Amino acid sequence: MSDRPTIVCLCGSTRFIEAFFAAGWELTLCGQIVLSVGVCKHADADGAHGGETLGPEVVRALDELHFRKIDLADWVLVLNVKGYYGESTAREIAYAESLNKPLEYLYPNWARQNSPPLADDIAELWDTFRDAARWANDRRRRMPKANP
Repeated sequence: MSDRPTIVCLCGSTRFIEAFFAAGWELTLCGQIVLSVGVCKHADADGAHGGETLGPEVVRALDELHFRKIDLADWVLVLNVKGYYGESTAREIAYAESLNKPLEYLYPNWARQNSPPLADDIAELWDTFRDAARWANDRRRRMPKANP
């Protein structure tokens, strides 16, 4: 048996980066190694969500890098906020499935939506953060205690 902590890769739309922050926070506190996004490819230079301004070559490189994170992971958490994920996340899910990686979903009972829900006001963003934190807390309670 390995003493290495479990490695999880977070996948989902970076339109909902708050869900990445919440899940990463909670899973790290659970003692897991969290692989997440390092660059939010849906953000403009000023950080506003305005489209993919990095250019197609950079976007392809970031997508490829995320596949390598899936390679390293023991399991994948899909942050499908209110059921939404886009084509990039769909490719990541298909890739993880091809490797037989266990997948879990933030919203397991929500059908995939084709357009992102609106998250314009702070209350909805807070709900997203709370949902991700609630999911991670529940998972932490179900996990066996790590050996120090």
